[in-house]
Amino acid sequence: MRRLVIILLAACALLALPHGLSFSQQEILVFLTINILLVSSYRLLTLTGEWSLAHVVIMGVGAYASALYSKELGVWVPVSILLGGATAALLAVLLSFPLFRMKGFYFLIGSFAAGEIIRLLWKRFRDPFGGPKGIKGIEPMPDFSIGIYDFDFFEPVSYYYLSALVVAVCLWVLWRIERSPVGLTFHAVHWQDKLAEASGVNLRAYRTLAFAIASGFAGIGGGLMAHYVGTINPNSFDVDLMVYVLTWAIVGGTGTFYGPILGCVVLTVLNEIVLRELGFEQMRPLIYGLIMILSILFLPKGLESIVQHLTTRGRGKGVEEQRAAE
Repeated sequence: MRRLVIILLAACALLALPHGLSFSQQEILVFLTINILLVSSYRLLTLTGEWSLAHVVIMGVGAYASALYSKELGVWVPVSILLGGATAALLAVLLSFPLFRMKGFYFLIGSFAAGEIIRLLWKRFRDPFGGPKGIKGIEPMPDFSIGIYDFDFFEPVSYYYLSALVVAVCLWVLWRIERSPVGLTFHAVHWQDKLAEASGVNLRAYRTLAFAIASGFAGIGGGLMAHYVGTINPNSFDVDLMVYVLTWAIVGGTGTFYGPILGCVVLTVLNEIVLRELGFEQMRPLIYGLIMILSILFLPKGLESIVQHLTTRGRGKGVEEQRAAE
């Protein structure tokens, strides 16, 4: 009952949130919602012990694919977003053949090289990718009405509600996957790979599966972004954004499902509200770098460790009070 009340209160807060913000802050909220899906899908890959530098480019694959499906083939936008996610997942499977011959640092560098090759292909071929200028005039999400409320997806509040709904469903699926036998096997592949292999687990197959699932959800996030912005180009998915994703994951922590989400929210608020308002936005890479270094040195388990400490302390006090009452 308590959990249901918390969920309902959180839902009400999320519904009311955009109405107290300016137009630019509402747009930031849309991108924050999409970035939450991006970093959460990235965490699924890290469960197997591999960290990729191509995840943002994979998101771009979903964005490009969804834009082309809707613009060139006339596919309905919601379907094109799903197809974009499927295309990103399929590409991840193809990339897994060379990449998963490597592990650790070599996989990291190999994924970076693969991502840069994809970006170079986008720049090289004007047909169909638009070359360096990318794709413009991407089909918008079609408007619709529910009762007296009209959803106009050119304005950020309506698109926030749509993206929040899609991201919530995706997060629920990711959460269920992590707690399924498949998710437990992902953990085993990371922490007990020799034992898992001796038990008959195909390590490469499970790493490929995690890579494909994570890429599929990143591709959906890319599709959501493309149909909101209306234009994409290779620089929309460069290594700078990938560094931010890594920072969100490291600062938030990857030991829990909510850790990367916490890092994404806290650092986005820091950047968009604090740094921008104070005029330090140009120093964002420097400040992000300092935050990452300080987090690694003094908070190696991320912000999630603070939450875990506070909740454990709260439970401990509750038990002590209950014992005292008895």
